[in-house]
Amino acid sequence: MGNKQDLSAPQDDNKTAADKASGLLTERGVLLLLTVMSIFIRFPFFFRDYIDRDESTFILMGQAWVDGFLPYTVLWDVKPPLTFLFFASSIYLFGKSFLAIRLMGALLVALTAFFTYSITSNLSNRKAAIFSGIGCVLLLSMFGSIQGVMSEHILMTFFMGALYLLFFSRNKNRIILAGIALGIALMVKISIAFPILLLGIYLLGRYYRDEGMLVSVSRLFTLSFSAFIIILLTFLPYYFTGRAQMWWDSVILAPLAYTEAGRTTAMALIGLCLPILLFIIWGWKSGRLSLRKIESAVLVVSIVGLLLSFLKGGRINSHYLIQLYPPLLIVVAVVLAKEFGKISRKASPWILGVLFLLPVETYLEYANIVKNKFQKGTFYNGEGFTVPDYLNENQLQNETTLFLAYHIGYWVMEKYPPAKTATHPSNICKSEMFPYYNTDRDTALEEVKFIMEEVSPEIIITRTNRSVFDKKQVQENIYFDSILNADFKLLDRVDNANIYRHLK
Repeated sequence: MGNKQDLSAPQDDNKTAADKASGLLTERGVLLLLTVMSIFIRFPFFFRDYIDRDESTFILMGQAWVDGFLPYTVLWDVKPPLTFLFFASSIYLFGKSFLAIRLMGALLVALTAFFTYSITSNLSNRKAAIFSGIGCVLLLSMFGSIQGVMSEHILMTFFMGALYLLFFSRNKNRIILAGIALGIALMVKISIAFPILLLGIYLLGRYYRDEGMLVSVSRLFTLSFSAFIIILLTFLPYYFTGRAQMWWDSVILAPLAYTEAGRTTAMALIGLCLPILLFIIWGWKSGRLSLRKIESAVLVVSIVGLLLSFLKGGRINSHYLIQLYPPLLIVVAVVLAKEFGKISRKASPWILGVLFLLPVETYLEYANIVKNKFQKGTFYNGEGFTVPDYLNENQLQNETTLFLAYHIGYWVMEKYPPAKTATHPSNICKSEMFPYYNTDRDTALEEVKFIMEEVSPEIIITRTNRSVFDKKQVQENIYFDSILNADFKLLDRVDNANIYRHLK
């Protein structure tokens, strides 16, 4: 049967008496600190029209759900339905509010950081735990376009919550909750399936070694069945409305097709994976990272699973890395725990100074919204607001409008995209997923022709001095430009947006 391990009270030589004495009030204080940090860093971005085009797409999908349309029926995007449910819930509860959506996102970041802190504090010393929590807020809120609410932000709250429940309790109810959290994570972003599969295989073997076959199978069945219930609940609305194939195509097959069409170079992916794996190996070989501890082993399995999913998917960007940061920060904190423990009070002000200087993008955005308030009378800024304002002022709001940039403008104008593929402008040219749009077109060029000739928008919005589609889409750009030059006139430029109107 092997030696049983008490997961509810993990031991670590690095923990100090002060660490062990920290109580509930201290935990609440840490949660409050992380929440304040998250809101402060992300707050000025609450007023932008869009931060990442994916977030704009999720908002449109959520609005359609609130309006009574299941995901994938009138609008489409390559994410499982619970991503859109997050946005639909915010819109249903608080109305059409950028502030509400992004505040909920900031709270998700704080909660993920708190789970990261809590797991670290059980495995290491308190200074290392605070580092991991603060680092999580920073890395999930800075650099690139991650100040918006991405699917990965939602995903990691539930994934890290599941790990926390699995680590520190054997209570059956908590295992059920962990399974529910993993099921939600899967139905937010299907690519997490590979790390979860590896995690399940590891836990099956580990529970079998420590407590025997019966306990092993029982726990994994409870965990898996709880996750399956969530997946089933997302499927049933489609089944009962005769759209079961739509769910299968959109939730399972389309993400697989998207994965197979990876676009990041292998060297870039290896450049990410190799240093992380070498660090983990060094931590293990040096004795700082004990893989005999189930918690440490699960974290490493999760990291390896995520890296393998990046390699298989063939692409990486700033918001994909959101999945990697929390478990990696815990491993880094555990490996470097003694170094964190040696940080003196004299060094603390310097560290706080560096942390204060890091969110440069935040300070610039605070200045931007203040400037916008003085110049235009509102904190809200961006072409997603100014273009709809222009169309309303010029009595063009009822014209069929195609936003090939700043497509959050549909939401501001209370419109839907004129074609399902235009829900996210880049989807127009992702021909690998066309079989799952339920369209009759097979190529990107056919889809562009369909939109321009049959949908025939009267107003088209593009970005100034930018090709409409990816530069690799040569034929599509040539065709679109020829139609734009022949049949449309440039009506005006609003900030960085070109507004074209069809010649009648």
